[in-house]
This record gives sequence, structure tokens and C-alpha cells, in this order.
Amino acid sequence: MDAPLKVLIADDHPLILQGIRRALDGSPDMDVVGEARGGEELLALVDRRNPDVVLLDLNMPGKDGLECVAELQRTHPGVKSVVLSASEDRATIDAALEAGASAYVIKSVNLADIPAALRQAASGAIFHAPSAGPKPGEPSAPAPSGPDLTERERAILAAVASGMTTKAISQELWLSEHTVKFHLTNIYRKLGVANRSAAVRYAFEHGLAGAPAA
Repeated sequence: MDAPLKVLIADDHPLILQGIRRALDGSPDMDVVGEARGGEELLALVDRRNPDVVLLDLNMPGKDGLECVAELQRTHPGVKSVVLSASEDRATIDAALEAGASAYVIKSVNLADIPAALRQAASGAIFHAPSAGPKPGEPSAPAPSGPDLTERERAILAAVASGMTTKAISQELWLSEHTVKFHLTNIYRKLGVANRSAAVRYAFEHGLAGAPAA
């Protein structure tokens, strides 16, 4: 059995810290190695606890989350940073990813899905919240020539096309079934189809039914 993923969490709200810890304590492959309530405390703990993944808020006293992500990228490039924030602002999301974050998760996410986000980050997957629509007065971006599927959505679509059930996909890709269903809803919308059968037909007709990525 692989060693548990060492996770360090940082947020200046005690209740949020408690909720995250409960969600991670329920996963046998997660080991919370420390908690911080500010940027400087977080960076000091990283030096001492050597985590695999850091889950942090953007708004913290002292150094904010963006500064911490950038510093971790410079000093501990092997540590993955996952931002957990209430902000859905496109510029904020882009800034976090550009600073070096492996993931950007909105705080309205189901806490049960946080372990899956950390596993994806640890495995090297980079993902973020859906893009916001254009601001009032701005023209809409032209529609892409093909479906704008993320790497994760393509893997799930390929798995569906191969006949895997939602439960099997969740186990294969280390996601909760709720997260797989969420991705499937986005896939149907992007493909312009209404159900799994239509998505499978689309995948075969457009060459998207290759072997799913682990």
C-alpha cells in the first residue's frame, strides 16, 4: 500500500479548518501533517513537515495565498499547491494558476470532494473553476471548432465510451461519484447531447473514444 498523501492546510477561519480536517480524516490515504492560520506560519510549517500537497485560502493574514503559492513554487517546487477560495473571479483564478497553483477549488464545493481534488493535484493534473462569462458590454468569444473538453473530461468520456460505469470511473480516476456525475453534466453540455448514450455515439463519431487516462 502506498504511503498516505501528506497534506498541510491553511485558512484563517477555524471552522473551515475543522471541516476540511474532518473531510480528510475520513480518507485513509490522507494524512494531515499540519494546520496554519497565516502565510508565514504556513511557509514555516512546510519547511518542518515536508507535505506533498498544501491546501490554502487566498485571504490570510501576513503573506496572502498568492504570495505563498509563488514562494512555494520557488523554494519547494515538489510541493503541490491547491487554492480553496470563495472567489470565482476569472482574474483571481488565472493569477493563482500562473503563480504555480495546481488547482483552484471554490469553497462552495462539497467537502467530500476535496480529497479527490488533492489526489488529482498530487498526480500532476492541473485544473480550475469554470471560466466566468464575458463582462457586460464585452463581446462573447467565438465558439471553438470542436468540443472544449478538459483533459479530465476527455478521460471520463473515453471511460464512458469503453462501457465503464460511474462507480468504476470514480475508482479508476480517484474521484467521488458525485464529481464524475458533475463532469458528465459538463460533458453533455459541451457536446450538445442529452444523455450518456448520445455522448458515447458522439465520442465514437469524433474520435474521442480512446483509452481513458489513469
